[in-house]
Amino acid sequence: MIQGWHDLASVHWRYDPTVVQALLPDGFTVDTFDGAAWVGLIPFHMRRIRVPHTPALGPLSTFPETNVRTYLLDPEGRPGVWFCSLDITRLLPALVARVSYRLPYCWAQMSIERDRDLITYTSRRRWPRPGAGEVESRTVIRVGQQVRPAEVDELQVFLTARWALGTTFGRRLMWAQVDHEPWPVHRAELVSCDETLLAAAGLPAPTGEPVVLWSPGVDVRIGRPTRVRGP
Repeated sequence: MIQGWHDLASVHWRYDPTVVQALLPDGFTVDTFDGAAWVGLIPFHMRRIRVPHTPALGPLSTFPETNVRTYLLDPEGRPGVWFCSLDITRLLPALVARVSYRLPYCWAQMSIERDRDLITYTSRRRWPRPGAGEVESRTVIRVGQQVRPAEVDELQVFLTARWALGTTFGRRLMWAQVDHEPWPVHRAELVSCDETLLAAAGLPAPTGEPVVLWSPGVDVRIGRPTRVRGP
């Protein structure tokens, strides 16, 4: 797949690694930094998603997305991303992604609104909705100055330099390579965040100050999922 990930906010909280490990299938191990697992709430604008050598399908290929993600190591020790949920505004792409990449895509109402340096991301899940109550989020950030490449710290690299994603096919562990330029990142301030997406993913409420970044985005190529072998 070819995709554009743009206008992306990154809000990460520290978690006990044992809490996050419980969400992962056997064979994948939670990846940690500074003794903690990290869980991110990532709203952004998906643009021109398509198969290589085919045109984008207009509105079907461009839409907002909000995902909840964490970080893992496969049995060979390769680092990657694990998606707890991915909410988008298009039902057909959500169904296709569930079948092809076996990722937990959901159908939602979403919007992204910008007023100079203030960006508001909203999401309200339509399907599937686990149990009672709404699965939704409203995140407001203030975009700051760009971080120069020489100033990017080790935690920012840990959170952004991820070149693969893990998923499953039945009991099989699967792996897909991800290719894009290094993220251009800006410092950002979390003005407000009211969300239930993390709870819907099986996580306790986050605590402590989050690490907040923003990026204008990158263009991305995602490879076919392949089976993960043992170490």
